[in-house]
Amino acid sequence: MRRMMRTVRLACAVAVAGVLLAGCGLGGGGNENRAVAGMDMQGAAERGDGMFYATVGEIKPEIEWVYYTTTTGSCDVTRYWTVMTVVSAQRRGSFLGVVERFWKASDYRIKTVNPSKEMPAIYATSPDGFGIRVKFGYKGQAFFQVTSPCVDESKVAPPTKVATGRTYEGRPPTPNVRSDFWSAETPVPDPAPSS
Repeated sequence: MRRMMRTVRLACAVAVAGVLLAGCGLGGGGNENRAVAGMDMQGAAERGDGMFYATVGEIKPEIEWVYYTTTTGSCDVTRYWTVMTVVSAQRRGSFLGVVERFWKASDYRIKTVNPSKEMPAIYATSPDGFGIRVKFGYKGQAFFQVTSPCVDESKVAPPTKVATGRTYEGRPPTPNVRSDFWSAETPVPDPAPSS
């Protein structure tokens, strides 16, 4: 009986330690919960902005986008952007191909690719633990999101870069820019990767 009680206590202690370590990001094995030394939420937001701007800078022809919102957790910050350029179902693969090649070239680890024809998505993680994603929603509207790992708490200002797209006051961002290339219904091969 004593031996069984000791085994139960040991199993409970191991389980509790595992939960505590996982909650601190030590037991997960990934970069998602890793703290970035010396970075606060404002710095993380600016890093996320830079990741987004670099990504959309690779998409040719250019797309129009707007900043959507920022959210903060207990120790992380997330930025959201909405693509205002209509991307046809036939061009979504090209769009995502450009993004995925850039992320791989930037040493991001591709975590998940959703190959859905209507609502495809790519999720990746940067070498310093920032999560980034692009996903398509209803009727070809694309959305980008960057989430930081755990950082020091601070106030977070909105992005300073002026958006390239326009929205209508009081309405959620919906695609309103047609592009000869991205909105075209005729499929074309993926653009060649830049050298």
